[in-house]
Amino acid sequence: MSREIVDAIKVLEQEKGLDAETLMAALEDALLSAYKKSPGSAKYARVDLDRDTADFRVYELILPAELEEKLLAEVAEAQEPEIDPATGEMREPEEPDLDPEILAPYEDQIESVDVTPDNFGRIAAQTAKQVVLQRIREAERAMMYEEFQDRVGELITGIIQQSDNRYTLVQLRDRVEALLPRSEQIYSERYDHGMRIKAVITDVSAEGKGPAIVVSRKSPELIKKLFALEVPEIADELVEVVGVAREPGFRSKIAVVSHADGVDPVGACVGPRGSRVRMVVSELRGEKIDIIPYNEEPARFVAKALSPARVREVLVDDEERQATVIVPDDQLSLAIGREGQNARLAAKLTGWRVDIVGESEFAASADEDEGFEGEEEVHDGRCAAVLSAGRRCPNASLDGSRYCGLPQHQALARFGTNQVTVLAALSDDEVQLLADPAAPAGDVDPIVARAQAQFDEAEAEAEEIVEEAIAEEAAEEIVEEAVEEAIAEEILEEAVEEAVAEEALEEAVEAAEAEEIAEEAQTDDGEVAAEPAPAEESS
Repeated sequence: MSREIVDAIKVLEQEKGLDAETLMAALEDALLSAYKKSPGSAKYARVDLDRDTADFRVYELILPAELEEKLLAEVAEAQEPEIDPATGEMREPEEPDLDPEILAPYEDQIESVDVTPDNFGRIAAQTAKQVVLQRIREAERAMMYEEFQDRVGELITGIIQQSDNRYTLVQLRDRVEALLPRSEQIYSERYDHGMRIKAVITDVSAEGKGPAIVVSRKSPELIKKLFALEVPEIADELVEVVGVAREPGFRSKIAVVSHADGVDPVGACVGPRGSRVRMVVSELRGEKIDIIPYNEEPARFVAKALSPARVREVLVDDEERQATVIVPDDQLSLAIGREGQNARLAAKLTGWRVDIVGESEFAASADEDEGFEGEEEVHDGRCAAVLSAGRRCPNASLDGSRYCGLPQHQALARFGTNQVTVLAALSDDEVQLLADPAAPAGDVDPIVARAQAQFDEAEAEAEEIVEEAIAEEAAEEIVEEAVEEAIAEEILEEAVEEAVAEEALEEAVEAAEAEEIAEEAQTDDGEVAAEPAPAEESS
Protein backbone atom coordinates (compact mmCIF):
# COMPACT_ATOMS: atom_id res chain seq x y z
CA MET A 1 0.00 0.00 0.00
CA SER A 2 1.06 3.61 -0.37
CA ARG A 3 0.93 6.95 1.31
CA GLU A 4 -2.44 7.54 -0.40
CA ILE A 5 -4.10 5.18 2.08
CA VAL A 6 -2.89 7.27 4.99
CA ASP A 7 -4.05 10.49 3.32
CA ALA A 8 -7.48 8.99 2.57
CA ILE A 9 -7.88 7.87 6.17
CA LYS A 10 -7.04 11.35 7.45
CA VAL A 11 -9.61 12.91 5.08
CA LEU A 12 -12.25 10.47 6.34
CA GLU A 13 -11.32 11.39 9.89
CA GLN A 14 -12.05 15.04 9.14
CA GLU A 15 -15.16 14.66 6.94
CA LYS A 16 -16.86 11.62 8.47
CA GLY A 17 -15.63 11.95 12.02
CA LEU A 18 -13.91 8.53 11.86
CA ASP A 19 -11.03 7.88 14.22
CA ALA A 20 -7.83 7.26 12.20
CA GLU A 21 -6.36 4.89 14.80
CA THR A 22 -9.55 2.82 14.78
CA LEU A 23 -9.36 2.56 10.98
CA MET A 24 -5.69 1.52 11.14
CA ALA A 25 -6.42 -1.16 13.73
CA ALA A 26 -9.31 -2.45 11.65
CA LEU A 27 -7.05 -2.52 8.59
CA GLU A 28 -4.48 -4.58 10.50
CA ASP A 29 -7.15 -7.10 11.50
CA ALA A 30 -8.40 -7.35 7.92
CA LEU A 31 -4.88 -7.88 6.53
CA LEU A 32 -4.20 -10.60 9.09
CA SER A 33 -7.48 -12.32 8.18
CA ALA A 34 -6.60 -12.13 4.47
CA TYR A 35 -3.12 -13.56 5.13
CA LYS A 36 -4.48 -16.53 7.09
CA LYS A 37 -6.72 -17.41 4.12
CA SER A 38 -3.74 -17.58 1.76
CA PRO A 39 -2.07 -20.97 1.07
CA GLY A 40 0.85 -21.90 3.34
CA SER A 41 0.10 -19.23 5.94
CA ALA A 42 1.60 -19.52 9.42
CA LYS A 43 -0.48 -20.89 12.30
CA TYR A 44 0.12 -17.81 14.44
CA ALA A 45 0.87 -14.46 12.83
CA ARG A 46 0.86 -10.72 13.42
CA VAL A 47 0.55 -7.74 11.05
CA ASP A 48 2.36 -4.49 11.79
CA LEU A 49 1.08 -1.43 9.87
CA ASP A 50 3.12 1.76 9.74
CA ARG A 51 0.79 4.69 10.62
CA ASP A 52 2.80 7.17 8.55
CA THR A 53 3.65 5.28 5.36
CA ALA A 54 0.95 2.56 5.37
CA ASP A 55 3.68 -0.04 4.83
CA PHE A 56 2.96 -3.33 6.55
CA ARG A 57 4.83 -6.52 7.44
CA VAL A 58 3.50 -9.98 8.34
CA TYR A 59 5.32 -11.88 11.08
CA GLU A 60 5.01 -15.55 11.97
CA LEU A 61 4.85 -16.12 15.73
CA ILE A 62 6.71 -19.20 16.95
CA LEU A 63 5.60 -20.25 20.45
CA PRO A 64 7.34 -22.63 22.83
CA ALA A 65 5.36 -25.88 23.08
CA GLU A 66 4.71 -25.46 26.82
CA LEU A 67 3.37 -21.90 26.35
CA GLU A 68 1.13 -22.91 23.44
CA GLU A 69 -0.32 -25.83 25.40
CA LYS A 70 -0.98 -23.62 28.42
CA LEU A 71 -2.69 -20.83 26.45
CA LEU A 72 -4.83 -23.24 24.43
CA ALA A 73 -6.01 -24.91 27.66
CA GLU A 74 -6.98 -21.55 29.13
CA VAL A 75 -8.91 -20.55 26.01
CA ALA A 76 -10.69 -23.94 25.86
CA GLU A 77 -11.68 -23.69 29.51
CA ALA A 78 -13.19 -20.25 28.95
CA GLN A 79 -15.28 -21.44 26.01
CA GLU A 80 -18.88 -22.60 26.55
CA PRO A 81 -21.00 -25.02 24.48
CA GLU A 82 -22.91 -23.30 21.70
CA ILE A 83 -26.46 -23.82 20.42
CA ASP A 84 -26.94 -24.63 16.74
CA PRO A 85 -29.44 -22.01 15.47
CA ALA A 86 -30.69 -24.40 12.78
CA THR A 87 -31.43 -27.42 14.98
CA GLY A 88 -31.47 -25.92 18.47
CA GLU A 89 -29.07 -28.63 19.68
CA MET A 90 -25.96 -28.11 21.79
CA ARG A 91 -22.72 -28.35 19.87
CA GLU A 92 -19.11 -28.41 20.89
CA PRO A 93 -17.22 -25.12 20.60
CA GLU A 94 -14.78 -24.66 17.77
CA GLU A 95 -11.11 -25.48 18.21
CA PRO A 96 -9.50 -22.74 20.29
CA ASP A 97 -7.29 -20.20 18.56
CA LEU A 98 -4.76 -17.74 19.90
CA ASP A 99 -5.30 -14.17 18.79
CA PRO A 100 -2.49 -11.58 18.78
CA GLU A 101 -4.14 -9.91 21.78
CA ILE A 102 -3.73 -13.12 23.80
CA LEU A 103 -0.11 -13.50 22.73
CA ALA A 104 0.89 -9.85 23.30
CA PRO A 105 1.83 -10.28 27.01
CA TYR A 106 4.28 -13.07 26.08
CA GLU A 107 6.28 -11.23 23.38
CA ASP A 108 9.56 -11.90 25.17
CA GLN A 109 8.94 -15.67 24.91
CA ILE A 110 7.78 -15.63 21.29
CA GLU A 111 10.03 -15.58 18.25
CA SER A 112 8.90 -13.39 15.30
CA VAL A 113 9.86 -14.21 11.72
CA ASP A 114 9.02 -11.95 8.75
CA VAL A 115 6.88 -13.98 6.31
CA THR A 116 5.35 -11.15 4.25
CA PRO A 117 4.24 -12.67 0.90
CA ASP A 118 5.75 -11.11 -2.22
CA ASN A 119 2.38 -10.84 -4.02
CA PHE A 120 0.38 -9.55 -1.06
CA GLY A 121 0.18 -5.91 -2.24
CA ARG A 122 -2.86 -6.36 -4.49
CA ILE A 123 -4.73 -8.28 -1.76
CA ALA A 124 -3.77 -5.62 0.75
CA ALA A 125 -5.17 -2.83 -1.44
CA GLN A 126 -8.49 -4.60 -1.95
CA THR A 127 -8.71 -5.39 1.75
CA ALA A 128 -7.98 -1.79 2.66
CA LYS A 129 -10.76 -0.56 0.36
CA GLN A 130 -13.32 -3.00 1.80
CA VAL A 131 -12.38 -2.18 5.38
CA VAL A 132 -12.60 1.55 4.82
CA LEU A 133 -16.01 1.30 3.10
CA GLN A 134 -17.34 -0.96 5.84
CA ARG A 135 -16.11 1.37 8.53
CA ILE A 136 -17.68 4.32 6.74
CA ARG A 137 -21.05 2.55 6.68
CA GLU A 138 -20.75 1.60 10.33
CA ALA A 139 -19.76 5.14 11.26
CA GLU A 140 -22.69 6.60 9.35
CA ARG A 141 -25.05 4.20 11.09
CA ALA A 142 -23.56 5.14 14.45
CA MET A 143 -23.93 8.84 13.68
CA MET A 144 -27.49 8.28 12.51
CA TYR A 145 -28.26 6.37 15.69
CA GLU A 146 -26.84 9.15 17.84
CA GLU A 147 -28.96 11.70 15.97
CA PHE A 148 -32.28 9.81 16.01
CA GLN A 149 -32.18 7.76 19.22
CA ASP A 150 -33.89 10.58 21.16
CA ARG A 151 -36.43 11.33 18.42
CA VAL A 152 -38.76 8.36 18.94
CA GLY A 153 -42.35 9.58 18.58
CA GLU A 154 -41.33 12.48 16.35
CA LEU A 155 -43.13 13.25 13.08
CA ILE A 156 -40.98 12.90 9.96
CA THR A 157 -41.54 13.48 6.26
CA GLY A 158 -39.96 11.17 3.72
CA ILE A 159 -40.07 9.99 0.12
CA ILE A 160 -40.87 6.41 -0.84
CA GLN A 161 -37.82 4.77 -2.42
CA GLN A 162 -39.05 1.23 -2.90
CA SER A 163 -41.86 -0.98 -1.67
CA ASP A 164 -42.63 -4.69 -1.70
CA ASN A 165 -44.71 -7.20 0.25
CA ARG A 166 -42.38 -7.10 3.27
CA TYR A 167 -41.47 -3.49 3.83
CA THR A 168 -41.17 0.00 2.36
CA LEU A 169 -38.01 2.11 2.37
CA VAL A 170 -38.50 5.81 3.09
CA GLN A 171 -35.73 8.30 2.39
CA LEU A 172 -35.56 10.97 5.08
CA ARG A 173 -32.60 12.79 3.57
CA ASP A 174 -29.44 11.99 1.62
CA ARG A 175 -28.01 8.61 2.78
CA VAL A 176 -30.55 8.37 5.63
CA GLU A 177 -33.36 5.85 5.15
CA ALA A 178 -36.12 4.55 7.39
CA LEU A 179 -37.99 1.28 7.30
CA LEU A 180 -41.80 1.19 7.15
CA PRO A 181 -42.62 -2.47 7.97
CA ARG A 182 -45.71 -4.18 6.66
CA SER A 183 -47.09 -4.35 10.20
CA GLU A 184 -46.96 -0.53 10.46
CA GLN A 185 -48.60 0.18 7.11
CA ILE A 186 -52.28 1.01 6.63
CA TYR A 187 -53.98 -1.78 4.73
CA SER A 188 -55.85 0.48 2.32
CA GLU A 189 -52.85 2.64 1.37
CA ARG A 190 -50.49 2.23 -1.58
CA TYR A 191 -46.91 3.43 -1.41
CA ASP A 192 -45.64 4.32 -4.87
CA HIS A 193 -42.09 5.35 -5.69
CA GLY A 194 -41.53 9.07 -5.19
CA MET A 195 -44.61 9.53 -2.99
CA ARG A 196 -44.15 11.91 -0.06
CA ILE A 197 -45.59 10.67 3.25
CA LYS A 198 -45.59 11.58 6.92
CA ALA A 199 -44.97 9.02 9.66
CA VAL A 200 -43.77 8.81 13.26
CA ILE A 201 -40.54 7.23 14.45
CA THR A 202 -41.29 4.18 16.59
CA ASP A 203 -37.84 2.62 17.03
CA VAL A 204 -34.17 3.41 16.51
CA SER A 205 -31.74 0.50 16.64
CA ALA A 206 -27.96 0.26 16.43
CA GLU A 207 -27.97 -3.45 15.56
CA GLY A 208 -28.19 -5.16 12.19
CA LYS A 209 -27.12 -4.07 8.73
CA GLY A 210 -30.41 -2.61 7.47
CA PRO A 211 -31.99 0.77 8.24
CA ALA A 212 -31.78 1.57 11.94
CA ILE A 213 -34.91 3.79 11.94
CA VAL A 214 -38.38 2.24 11.99
CA VAL A 215 -41.42 4.44 11.25
CA SER A 216 -45.17 3.85 11.45
CA ARG A 217 -48.34 5.03 9.73
CA LYS A 218 -50.64 3.08 12.09
CA SER A 219 -49.49 4.51 15.40
CA PRO A 220 -52.03 6.66 17.32
CA GLU A 221 -49.12 9.03 17.94
CA LEU A 222 -49.33 9.99 14.26
CA ILE A 223 -52.76 11.55 14.90
CA LYS A 224 -51.38 13.64 17.76
CA LYS A 225 -48.42 14.88 15.74
CA LEU A 226 -50.53 15.76 12.70
CA PHE A 227 -52.91 17.84 14.83
CA ALA A 228 -49.95 19.53 16.54
CA LEU A 229 -48.69 20.42 13.06
CA GLU A 230 -52.01 21.87 11.90
CA VAL A 231 -53.37 23.40 15.15
CA PRO A 232 -51.26 26.22 16.66
CA GLU A 233 -53.13 25.96 19.97
CA ILE A 234 -51.85 22.39 20.40
CA ALA A 235 -48.30 23.37 19.46
CA ASP A 236 -48.50 26.22 22.01
CA GLU A 237 -49.92 23.80 24.64
CA LEU A 238 -53.14 25.79 25.00
CA VAL A 239 -55.03 22.68 23.88
CA GLU A 240 -53.96 19.14 24.69
CA VAL A 241 -54.80 15.87 22.96
CA VAL A 242 -55.56 13.71 26.00
CA GLY A 243 -56.17 10.42 24.22
CA VAL A 244 -56.43 8.79 20.82
CA ALA A 245 -58.36 5.67 19.82
CA ARG A 246 -57.72 4.53 16.29
CA GLU A 247 -58.65 1.86 13.78
CA PRO A 248 -56.14 2.85 11.06
CA GLY A 249 -57.60 3.62 7.68
CA PHE A 250 -61.19 3.67 8.92
CA ARG A 251 -61.94 5.90 11.93
CA SER A 252 -60.27 7.62 14.87
CA LYS A 253 -61.52 9.41 17.96
CA ILE A 254 -59.43 11.98 19.83
CA ALA A 255 -60.18 13.57 23.20
CA VAL A 256 -59.07 17.19 23.62
CA VAL A 257 -59.05 19.57 26.56
CA SER A 258 -58.35 23.29 26.82
CA HIS A 259 -55.86 24.75 29.30
CA ALA A 260 -56.75 28.36 28.53
CA ASP A 261 -59.92 30.31 29.23
CA GLY A 262 -61.90 31.18 26.16
CA VAL A 263 -60.31 28.54 23.94
CA ASP A 264 -62.71 25.94 22.58
CA PRO A 265 -60.65 22.75 22.15
CA VAL A 266 -62.98 21.16 19.60
CA GLY A 267 -63.34 24.34 17.58
CA ALA A 268 -59.57 24.88 17.58
CA CYS A 269 -58.99 21.39 16.16
CA VAL A 270 -61.75 21.67 13.57
CA GLY A 271 -60.57 25.07 12.37
CA PRO A 272 -62.38 27.66 10.25
CA ARG A 273 -64.88 25.79 8.09
CA GLY A 274 -63.17 22.54 9.03
CA SER A 275 -59.89 23.48 7.34
CA ARG A 276 -57.57 22.07 10.02
CA VAL A 277 -59.18 18.70 10.50
CA ARG A 278 -59.57 18.44 6.73
CA MET A 279 -55.78 18.63 6.32
CA VAL A 280 -55.29 15.80 8.81
CA VAL A 281 -57.94 13.66 7.11
CA SER A 282 -56.27 14.30 3.75
CA GLU A 283 -52.87 13.15 5.06
CA LEU A 284 -54.54 9.99 6.42
CA ARG A 285 -56.12 9.29 3.02
CA GLY A 286 -59.73 9.90 4.11
CA GLU A 287 -59.70 8.33 7.57
CA LYS A 288 -62.67 9.73 9.54
CA ILE A 289 -61.89 11.60 12.76
CA ASP A 290 -64.25 12.36 15.67
CA ILE A 291 -63.07 15.15 17.99
CA ILE A 292 -64.41 14.68 21.52
CA PRO A 293 -64.22 17.21 24.40
CA TYR A 294 -62.57 15.52 27.37
CA ASN A 295 -64.50 15.45 30.64
CA GLU A 296 -63.22 14.21 34.00
CA GLU A 297 -66.68 12.89 34.80
CA PRO A 298 -66.80 9.37 33.28
CA ALA A 299 -70.50 9.44 32.42
CA ARG A 300 -70.25 12.63 30.39
CA PHE A 301 -66.98 11.53 28.77
CA VAL A 302 -68.49 8.20 27.68
CA ALA A 303 -71.59 9.94 26.34
CA LYS A 304 -69.48 12.34 24.26
CA ALA A 305 -67.19 9.52 23.09
CA LEU A 306 -70.16 7.79 21.42
CA SER A 307 -70.63 10.77 19.09
CA PRO A 308 -72.29 11.18 16.61
CA ALA A 309 -75.00 9.14 18.40
CA ARG A 310 -77.29 10.89 20.90
CA VAL A 311 -77.20 9.43 24.42
CA ARG A 312 -80.08 9.51 26.90
CA GLU A 313 -78.40 8.28 30.11
CA VAL A 314 -75.07 6.80 31.22
CA LEU A 315 -74.87 4.56 34.29
CA VAL A 316 -71.36 3.93 35.61
CA ASP A 317 -69.87 1.30 37.89
CA ASP A 318 -66.65 2.79 39.24
CA GLU A 319 -65.35 -0.47 40.71
CA GLU A 320 -65.74 -2.45 37.49
CA ARG A 321 -65.08 0.60 35.27
CA GLN A 322 -68.19 -0.31 33.32
CA ALA A 323 -70.65 2.11 31.74
CA THR A 324 -74.18 1.20 30.66
CA VAL A 325 -75.30 3.65 27.99
CA ILE A 326 -79.00 4.15 27.28
CA VAL A 327 -79.78 5.55 23.85
CA PRO A 328 -83.03 6.19 21.96
CA ASP A 329 -84.08 3.16 19.97
CA ASP A 330 -83.53 4.98 16.67
CA GLN A 331 -79.93 5.78 17.74
CA LEU A 332 -78.95 2.24 18.77
CA SER A 333 -77.34 1.17 15.50
CA LEU A 334 -75.52 4.51 15.17
CA ALA A 335 -74.15 4.26 18.71
CA ILE A 336 -72.84 0.74 18.15
CA GLY A 337 -71.44 1.56 14.72
CA ARG A 338 -70.57 -0.64 11.80
CA GLU A 339 -69.45 -4.01 13.16
CA GLY A 340 -69.26 -2.38 16.61
CA GLN A 341 -66.60 0.12 15.54
CA ASN A 342 -68.06 3.19 17.27
CA ALA A 343 -68.51 1.35 20.57
CA ARG A 344 -65.00 -0.14 20.39
CA LEU A 345 -63.37 3.22 19.78
CA ALA A 346 -65.37 4.84 22.59
CA ALA A 347 -64.29 2.10 25.01
CA LYS A 348 -60.66 2.41 23.92
CA LEU A 349 -60.71 6.20 24.23
CA THR A 350 -62.32 6.32 27.68
CA GLY A 351 -60.76 3.20 29.15
CA TRP A 352 -64.20 2.00 30.26
CA ARG A 353 -66.17 -1.05 29.22
CA VAL A 354 -69.19 0.29 27.35
CA ASP A 355 -72.51 -1.57 27.09
CA ILE A 356 -75.13 0.07 24.87
CA VAL A 357 -78.86 -0.64 25.18
CA GLY A 358 -81.96 0.92 23.66
CA GLU A 359 -84.55 2.66 25.81
CA SER A 360 -87.23 0.03 25.26
CA GLU A 361 -84.85 -2.82 26.07
CA PHE A 362 -83.61 -1.05 29.19
CA ALA A 363 -87.15 -0.32 30.36
CA ALA A 364 -88.09 -3.99 30.03
CA SER A 365 -84.90 -5.42 31.54
CA ALA A 366 -85.89 -5.19 35.21
CA ASP A 367 -89.56 -5.75 35.99
CA GLU A 368 -89.01 -5.29 39.71
CA ASP A 369 -88.48 -1.57 39.20
CA GLU A 370 -91.50 -1.06 36.94
CA GLY A 371 -93.76 1.72 38.11
CA PHE A 372 -91.27 3.09 40.65
CA GLU A 373 -91.91 6.79 41.03
CA GLY A 374 -88.96 7.58 43.24
CA GLU A 375 -90.70 9.74 45.81
CA GLU A 376 -90.84 7.11 48.56
CA GLU A 377 -87.91 6.55 50.89
CA VAL A 378 -85.63 3.71 49.81
CA HIS A 379 -82.81 2.26 51.89
CA ASP A 380 -81.84 -0.86 49.96
CA GLY A 381 -78.25 0.21 49.26
CA ARG A 382 -79.00 1.36 45.71
CA CYS A 383 -78.97 4.89 44.40
CA ALA A 384 -82.44 6.43 44.77
CA ALA A 385 -82.15 8.59 41.64
CA VAL A 386 -84.86 7.99 39.06
CA LEU A 387 -83.75 8.34 35.45
CA SER A 388 -85.74 9.95 32.68
CA ALA A 389 -86.89 6.51 31.51
CA GLY A 390 -88.58 5.93 34.89
CA ARG A 391 -85.97 3.44 36.09
CA ARG A 392 -83.83 3.65 39.21
CA CYS A 393 -80.11 4.11 38.89
CA PRO A 394 -78.47 0.67 39.36
CA ASN A 395 -75.35 2.08 41.05
CA ALA A 396 -74.67 1.52 44.74
CA SER A 397 -75.31 4.49 47.01
CA LEU A 398 -72.46 6.09 48.93
CA ASP A 399 -72.11 5.62 52.67
CA GLY A 400 -74.33 8.11 54.46
CA SER A 401 -76.10 9.08 51.24
CA ARG A 402 -79.12 7.90 49.27
CA TYR A 403 -77.32 8.52 46.00
CA CYS A 404 -74.30 7.24 44.08
CA GLY A 405 -71.19 9.29 43.36
CA LEU A 406 -72.44 10.92 40.15
CA PRO A 407 -72.67 14.69 40.69
CA GLN A 408 -76.10 14.93 39.04
CA HIS A 409 -77.39 12.30 41.46
CA GLN A 410 -75.74 13.81 44.54
CA ALA A 411 -77.36 17.13 43.60
CA LEU A 412 -80.81 15.54 44.04
CA ALA A 413 -80.30 15.59 47.82
CA ARG A 414 -81.21 19.31 47.72
CA PHE A 415 -84.62 18.69 46.13
CA GLY A 416 -87.87 17.13 47.24
CA THR A 417 -87.85 14.72 44.31
CA ASN A 418 -85.61 11.90 43.14
CA GLN A 419 -86.28 12.61 39.46
CA VAL A 420 -83.09 13.59 37.59
CA THR A 421 -85.23 15.65 35.21
CA VAL A 422 -85.35 18.33 37.91
CA LEU A 423 -81.77 19.17 36.83
CA ALA A 424 -82.56 19.37 33.12
CA ALA A 425 -82.36 23.17 32.93
CA LEU A 426 -79.10 23.48 34.93
CA SER A 427 -75.60 23.82 33.54
CA ASP A 428 -72.75 21.46 34.40
CA ASP A 429 -71.20 24.03 36.73
CA GLU A 430 -74.50 24.50 38.58
CA VAL A 431 -74.91 20.73 39.01
CA GLN A 432 -71.36 20.49 40.36
CA LEU A 433 -72.13 23.28 42.83
CA LEU A 434 -75.30 21.54 44.08
CA ALA A 435 -73.42 18.26 44.46
CA ASP A 436 -70.94 19.90 46.84
CA PRO A 437 -72.27 19.61 50.43
CA ALA A 438 -70.05 22.50 51.51
CA ALA A 439 -71.37 24.92 48.89
CA PRO A 440 -72.63 28.24 50.35
CA ALA A 441 -76.39 28.39 50.83
CA GLY A 442 -76.48 31.82 49.23
CA ASP A 443 -75.22 30.31 45.98
CA VAL A 444 -77.22 27.10 46.20
CA ASP A 445 -80.71 28.29 47.21
CA PRO A 446 -81.45 30.42 44.11
CA ILE A 447 -80.39 27.58 41.82
CA VAL A 448 -82.54 25.06 43.71
CA ALA A 449 -85.53 27.40 43.70
CA ARG A 450 -85.21 28.07 39.98
CA ALA A 451 -84.77 24.39 39.10
CA GLN A 452 -87.64 23.32 41.38
CA ALA A 453 -89.92 25.96 39.90
CA GLN A 454 -89.09 24.92 36.36
CA PHE A 455 -89.57 21.26 37.30
CA ASP A 456 -92.96 21.99 38.93
CA GLU A 457 -93.99 24.02 35.91
CA ALA A 458 -92.96 21.19 33.60
CA GLU A 459 -94.83 18.69 35.78
CA ALA A 460 -97.93 20.92 35.73
CA GLU A 461 -97.69 21.26 31.97
CA ALA A 462 -97.34 17.50 31.69
CA GLU A 463 -100.39 16.97 33.90
CA GLU A 464 -102.32 19.54 31.89
CA ILE A 465 -101.34 17.77 28.70
CA VAL A 466 -102.48 14.48 30.19
CA GLU A 467 -105.78 16.02 31.31
CA GLU A 468 -106.30 17.56 27.89
CA ALA A 469 -105.55 14.23 26.31
CA ILE A 470 -108.07 12.54 28.63
CA ALA A 471 -110.66 15.23 27.85
CA GLU A 472 -110.03 14.90 24.14
CA GLU A 473 -110.37 11.15 24.43
CA ALA A 474 -113.66 11.52 26.34
CA ALA A 475 -114.96 14.02 23.78
CA GLU A 476 -113.99 11.66 21.00
CA GLU A 477 -115.89 8.88 22.75
CA ILE A 478 -119.00 11.12 23.09
CA VAL A 479 -118.78 12.07 19.44
CA GLU A 480 -118.37 8.45 18.47
CA GLU A 481 -121.42 7.50 20.55
CA ALA A 482 -123.49 10.31 19.00
CA VAL A 483 -122.41 9.25 15.56
CA GLU A 484 -123.28 5.67 16.32
CA GLU A 485 -126.74 6.75 17.63
CA ALA A 486 -127.34 8.90 14.56
CA ILE A 487 -126.34 6.06 12.33
CA ALA A 488 -128.67 3.71 14.24
CA GLU A 489 -131.59 6.18 13.93
CA GLU A 490 -130.92 6.62 10.26
CA ILE A 491 -130.83 2.89 9.78
CA LEU A 492 -134.11 2.58 11.73
CA GLU A 493 -135.81 5.30 9.67
CA GLU A 494 -134.67 3.67 6.48
CA ALA A 495 -136.02 0.35 7.72
CA VAL A 496 -139.40 1.94 8.59
CA GLU A 497 -139.61 3.68 5.25
CA GLU A 498 -138.78 0.46 3.49
CA ALA A 499 -141.47 -1.39 5.49
CA VAL A 500 -144.10 1.30 4.72
CA ALA A 501 -143.15 1.27 1.07
CA GLU A 502 -143.35 -2.49 0.92
CA GLU A 503 -146.79 -2.42 2.64
CA ALA A 504 -148.07 0.24 0.24
CA LEU A 505 -146.74 -1.73 -2.66
CA GLU A 506 -148.47 -4.84 -1.45
CA GLU A 507 -151.77 -2.92 -1.02
CA ALA A 508 -151.44 -1.47 -4.51
CA VAL A 509 -150.77 -4.89 -5.94
CA GLU A 510 -153.78 -6.33 -4.11
CA ALA A 511 -156.00 -3.46 -5.31
CA ALA A 512 -154.83 -3.95 -8.84
CA GLU A 513 -155.51 -7.63 -8.64
CA ALA A 514 -159.03 -7.01 -7.21
CA GLU A 515 -159.80 -4.49 -9.91
CA GLU A 516 -158.62 -6.92 -12.55
CA ILE A 517 -160.85 -9.65 -11.12
CA ALA A 518 -163.82 -7.27 -11.08
CA GLU A 519 -163.26 -6.29 -14.67
CA GLU A 520 -163.10 -9.91 -15.70
CA ALA A 521 -166.36 -10.60 -13.89
CA GLN A 522 -168.16 -7.71 -15.63
CA THR A 523 -166.94 -8.92 -19.00
CA ASP A 524 -168.33 -12.40 -18.41
CA ASP A 525 -171.83 -10.99 -17.43
CA GLY A 526 -172.09 -8.87 -20.57
CA GLU A 527 -171.35 -11.75 -22.85
CA VAL A 528 -174.17 -13.86 -21.28
CA ALA A 529 -176.81 -11.11 -21.72
CA ALA A 530 -176.07 -10.53 -25.38
CA GLU A 531 -176.54 -14.17 -26.46
CA PRO A 532 -180.08 -14.59 -28.41
CA ALA A 533 -182.87 -16.99 -27.27
CA PRO A 534 -183.30 -20.24 -29.25
CA ALA A 535 -186.19 -20.28 -31.99
CA GLU A 536 -189.43 -22.41 -31.51
CA GLU A 537 -190.04 -25.34 -33.81
CA SER A 538 -192.95 -25.02 -36.35
CA SER A 539 -195.67 -27.47 -36.24
